[in-house]
Amino acid sequence: MAALVTLGPPPSVADPQSLQSKQDRLFEILRGLSDVLVAYSGGTDSAYLAWAANETLGERAVAITADSPSIPESHKRDAVEYARICGFRHELIPTFEFENPDYVKNDKDRCFHCKDELFERMEAISAERGVPNIVYGVNKDDLGDYRPGQRAAKIHEVKAPLVEAGLSKAEIRELSRQAGLPFWDRPAAACLSSRIPYGTPVTKEVIKTVENGEEAMKAHGFRQFRVRYHGELVRLEIAREELGKALNLEMAGQLTAIFKPLGFHYVTLDLEGYRQGSLNEVLQKPE
Repeated sequence: MAALVTLGPPPSVADPQSLQSKQDRLFEILRGLSDVLVAYSGGTDSAYLAWAANETLGERAVAITADSPSIPESHKRDAVEYARICGFRHELIPTFEFENPDYVKNDKDRCFHCKDELFERMEAISAERGVPNIVYGVNKDDLGDYRPGQRAAKIHEVKAPLVEAGLSKAEIRELSRQAGLPFWDRPAAACLSSRIPYGTPVTKEVIKTVENGEEAMKAHGFRQFRVRYHGELVRLEIAREELGKALNLEMAGQLTAIFKPLGFHYVTLDLEGYRQGSLNEVLQKPE
């Protein structure tokens, strides 16, 4: 079994009875769906949903992972490994969002085009195999953020069982921990294209640069962070509990040695630290 990533103590959640009731409700929802395809990135939410679908539906549930350049190779390997450990059916399928100019131009709807591509590919599999339902791992907490992918899910009639069961991120982590699942405290993750500011075209070369930088930071022991690409400047967001590790001259030199050879002229550290969706801060929140 893969080693667990330890981020700290289990999250604070509602009372155990309420938590168990929500998981029972999730299982009930999934049983009512019969055969399903699960959009599975390997992150905690989608992995828990894939596990729950397997628990309730067995072979009638298949987890589908996009084999896209925007997904780090390490995340794809983890997705394969989690599926093996948990025993659920899993497939990697190619997606072609980089062939879509509307995706590459990287406006505020980039995530819509990405999810639209994934769900179109999954719909084709659904039609070919006669699988009536597609589900994905959006949770209750995600509803408050700017997430155009949710619009794509609505268009393609992709269901959100975690939301329907009323499960939050912390509750999903706790239920995963109780079930002994290896991804329960996996750091929050997102596709590599999310590291590129809106308006800067997303190319395979740019996101490969970001991926190489993030893998090098992992090798230095950082766990929750983002490499934000700003042309000749890279902005490193590191979780506040890890930020102290970066605030010394020795580590500054090591980080410089990572990113200068990747083509960046300036290597900067964001003193606000890591925060999810920081590039959305430039967008006006929809009413």
